[in-house]
Amino acid sequence: MAPPFKPNRVVVIGTGAVGTTTAYTLLLRRRMPELVLIDVNHQKALGEALDMNHGMPFVGGVKLWAGTYEDCRDADIIIVTAGASQKPGETRIDLLRKNISIFRDIIQKITKYNSHAILLIATNPVDILSYATLKISGFDRRRVIGSGTVLDSARFRYLIGKHKEIDPRSIHGSIIGEHGDSEVPVWSLANISGGIDLGFSDETRQEIYENTKNAAYEIINAKGATSYAIGLALDRIVEAILSNEGAVLNVSTLLNNYNGVSDAFLGAPCIVDRSGVREVLQLPLSDEERNLFQQSAEKLKAEIAKLEL
Repeated sequence: MAPPFKPNRVVVIGTGAVGTTTAYTLLLRRRMPELVLIDVNHQKALGEALDMNHGMPFVGGVKLWAGTYEDCRDADIIIVTAGASQKPGETRIDLLRKNISIFRDIIQKITKYNSHAILLIATNPVDILSYATLKISGFDRRRVIGSGTVLDSARFRYLIGKHKEIDPRSIHGSIIGEHGDSEVPVWSLANISGGIDLGFSDETRQEIYENTKNAAYEIINAKGATSYAIGLALDRIVEAILSNEGAVLNVSTLLNNYNGVSDAFLGAPCIVDRSGVREVLQLPLSDEERNLFQQSAEKLKAEIAKLEL
């Protein structure tokens, strides 16, 4: 007798700006048959679920509800966006003190019901909280993934494309390291359509990097929170997992002797498939880029050392 069919289920924990936009994006693209929203404010989750369900006659194909942590039991992917949000003038590291205690509670509730899902972390500071999630959950390192520099790399490509007046999908470029102020632009490998040199001056490179690094601050100052692009970034990661793509994405993962960095979660090119992070790809960095990457790791390690993990 064939085993009973189990539909793919994605759980989104946290129905703030990032969580709801991510859920809505997953719904529109019908990434999975089942989508569950969980929030400490259950009424908020109920309202968001009801609002999205009223659109089912236009999209269909998804069973969506506001649930509890028990609904994590059958989840394939659990996306964590819950936590304090970044305020104007506040860095992602500033959020750590607020969010680490919230995360201890969330991860313990998840693991009470599920030990097989992929945990996709988006709450900031995402690299440190991904590391904390690995330690608290006891999950295999491949199945704890931070959103990393997927969004930063997209911003980088967009700004390069805007400057060159070229579709950003034809721009090849990566941001690695921290999703934050110490992130590293890999200018040595950036190009157009796989091999055409960008031809930027040092001044232009610095301007694009600063605009990439400070993009979130600009958006937060203007409208209070980032939501759309990170929702699309998380959707892209979910697609790579559920479709078993083997896509190369700059997610945050636990590194082991990666350009001189070990025992830290940082954004780096990873092959992402149904197992989670299947492999981390070594980038041939310049000496300057490698030094900056190592400095980014040391910054995060100093913050992790303050935590009792």
